[in-house]
Amino acid sequence: MGVFLSQQKAICPPALLEKASGRGRAITAIVGAGHALALESAQQAFDNGLIEPVLVGERRAIEESAAAIRWDISSFRLEEAAGEESVAAAGAALAASAEVQMVMKGHIHSDTFMRPLLDKHNGVRTKARLSHVFHMSLPGEQKSLLLTDCALNVAPTVMTRVAIVENAVILAHRLGTQRPRVALLAASESVSAAMPITGECKEIIEHFKQRSENRPLMEIAGPLAFDNVVSEESAQLKGISSPVAGHADIIVVPTIETGNALFKMMVYFMGACAAGLVLGGKVPILLTSRADPAAARLASAALGVISRESL
Repeated sequence: MGVFLSQQKAICPPALLEKASGRGRAITAIVGAGHALALESAQQAFDNGLIEPVLVGERRAIEESAAAIRWDISSFRLEEAAGEESVAAAGAALAASAEVQMVMKGHIHSDTFMRPLLDKHNGVRTKARLSHVFHMSLPGEQKSLLLTDCALNVAPTVMTRVAIVENAVILAHRLGTQRPRVALLAASESVSAAMPITGECKEIIEHFKQRSENRPLMEIAGPLAFDNVVSEESAQLKGISSPVAGHADIIVVPTIETGNALFKMMVYFMGACAAGLVLGGKVPILLTSRADPAAARLASAALGVISRESL
């Protein structure tokens, strides 16, 4: 299988950095900052004018890691906490109290990092539904794609996917796409009782049709099989007439497994850069993996800055 792996190195899209530049640094909690990789990500985002870091973790580990990468952190705020759970709680408290404007996952397990942020009473929840989105881009290509939800909502209901669509459309608007084309992914374009997801896609379409006044500015279609999402020719051969078919800006996946496989396929087979973000909270949450390259971490910071802009 190694023969399929791309040898291309992921690149943070210049257009994303350009759009994020000049907006001022977002005060950002680096949760689990006591590791060289986490600090390198923060340093790169700082050097690009994206963030003003607040370093959260054990002071000694943070200072030793900073020394290892030769980064002078003496001018930055440091919130000391020991142990993953305490570190995560400290980061969530900073976000909940509006002391920071973004939260970046550092060297900490994702579930531990997210748990206090998702707390209904002390976390960053608002009336909006929280959802995750990946901004996917390929080296040398101008076109980008939003994939959602690939990391947070495991088996979303119809109304959860409605909220996922709304969050992604808001982000697309802030990225400059005035009327994003939204594809609801399924295994077939035909509604079938044997594949309940197809019927749910139709329910989502009907929901937005009925919201004539408060409907987000977008084009939406579904269910669409993947070939019809990405290939206009395939859609035409199947008699599908839609401005979304073959031209999707946003792909809404039915389950987390679908999204996880799709984004990793693009990363490992195509050399894509995946910028990950949790939307819908009091502050953007930059949710990266310890396996992510530096380009993806920088792109996530840029995406977070852009997502904070008012429409």
